[in-house]
Amino acid sequence: MPVSDANNDQASGLRRMVTPTPVRAIAVTGGKGGVGKTNVSINLAVAAAEAGRKVMLLDADLGLANIDVSLGLHPKYDLSHVLNGERTLEEILVEGPSGIQVIPGASGLQRMAELSPAEHTGLIQAFGDMAGNTELLIIDTAAGISETVISFARAAHDILVVVCDEPASITDAYAMIKLLNRDYGHTRFRVLANMVKSAQEGHELYNKMCRVTDRYLDVMLSYLGAVPYDENLRKAVKGQRPVVQAFPRSRSAQAFKNLAKKVDSWPTPSGANGRVQFFVERLIQYSSEFGEISL
Repeated sequence: MPVSDANNDQASGLRRMVTPTPVRAIAVTGGKGGVGKTNVSINLAVAAAEAGRKVMLLDADLGLANIDVSLGLHPKYDLSHVLNGERTLEEILVEGPSGIQVIPGASGLQRMAELSPAEHTGLIQAFGDMAGNTELLIIDTAAGISETVISFARAAHDILVVVCDEPASITDAYAMIKLLNRDYGHTRFRVLANMVKSAQEGHELYNKMCRVTDRYLDVMLSYLGAVPYDENLRKAVKGQRPVVQAFPRSRSAQAFKNLAKKVDSWPTPSGANGRVQFFVERLIQYSSEFGEISL
């Protein structure tokens, strides 16, 4: 490479270090299992990537990870290898559909749900090295309201709550919002209705959430829309493909594409708040508040 080209590359790298690309971190959660949040995470990630964004998808269901299975990926390494010092975070990344970067969790390893503070710190530091390669970090959290789920939700810029038309879904989503609001001061949540029969049903689910939260909590809910129940989505899941690629003209695929457009219109995080390091620093801070870390 000519010296001038090498110098230009070096200067470009230095500029990225000084002014890194702002990163938005979105925690996808729902409280109850079975509401479809992993499908939401995957299809939102792919739709955003197809719209030109650099996307990283983190399987944060540490212990019961399944994003790699859902996408038909076969990673040789996962987060447990990073924690053991055997691999760097960059070395475990797996390229998914449309170029999304997937960070595979460790499925079936109980130890991944009981990390030591030192291991957690190492994981946080590893994320900082990936700062220049991501514009959107989507975090697929575990089911329930464990300390791990709460830590990821608190550290993210946005909390996307997925609900479906089941009483337990509304109850568990409310419990999640209540905990984050009363104990940690979060006041803004974004709600996505999933697997609905009609647009009206989606609005009704959102209104149910609002009636309960308006009565008991000091929070603001934003409605992101609805993803319709779609047999094409079920077919895509069986084929281990995102529906936005397998059936791009389907109703559910269009809904995910619209969701990605909405996310793209949100104000970009600025300053320190827009750094990957800021997200991971908050993650370790919040996890440490629980005492013995259980991430």
